[in-house]
Amino acid sequence: MTSLPRFQDIQGWELGAVDGKIGRCHDVLFDDTDWAIRYIVADTGKWLPGRKVLISPLAIRALEEATGTLDLSLTKDQIKNAPPLDSDAPVSRRYEIAFNWHYDWPNYWTGPSIRDPHLYPTLLHRPEELEQRSDLQDQFLDKLPEEQTHLRSAQEILEYRTVTGDTDIGNIVDLLVDKESWIIRFMIVDARKWLPEVKWLLISHHWVEKIDWAERSIAAKLTVDQLKGSPKFDPSMLVDREYERVLHDFYGMPYYWQDQGDRKD
Repeated sequence: MTSLPRFQDIQGWELGAVDGKIGRCHDVLFDDTDWAIRYIVADTGKWLPGRKVLISPLAIRALEEATGTLDLSLTKDQIKNAPPLDSDAPVSRRYEIAFNWHYDWPNYWTGPSIRDPHLYPTLLHRPEELEQRSDLQDQFLDKLPEEQTHLRSAQEILEYRTVTGDTDIGNIVDLLVDKESWIIRFMIVDARKWLPEVKWLLISHHWVEKIDWAERSIAAKLTVDQLKGSPKFDPSMLVDREYERVLHDFYGMPYYWQDQGDRKD
């Protein structure tokens, strides 16, 4: 039965291109509207120093959890020739469009695609004018406004405070990731100071009432009494569908997999 790996385990996983290793997973960037992981941030060591190297889950062709390896469908040249991004630079919507253009991937957000043939109908099927097409693409990107994305660093939200009402529950210490859909399913909260008899809590992003990014805090919809009686959990446990059912039933929450159908039993 499929289980949910921990983010801090994924952080060390090795990334392998078609023609060789490129480094390891350093972080992931997720969309704070649905907690879907949009990019893996690669630590490429000395290979591409000073660059923030992003890998979309669309490029993952195989995951070997036993060996901690992600096999990619990309070549090293494809990754090297992707639009450059400084290591400390934010990921803008304009950059995402250029990035998706490079790999010929669809945009994951809602809205018209910049690959709409109506943008440059005479160029899409004329190889002799690829250079002109590239110039038009650059002009199109230059005219785009700098839209704010909803991307957040998973590493950044570790240690965020979790509260319910006026009660401080504890800090987020890890995340559980659905390795089939690449969605963050649960936050692991260290509640040992507040509830030493419970110690650890699992809270789904569906059960979050509000996130204050400036204050680095997350408010849960769950009550104090619910949390005090929460099903036993510790970070060494494997969280599978059976445990997820127990957890959802206890809190009276609907099963996310019935609505979304993005992970099988």
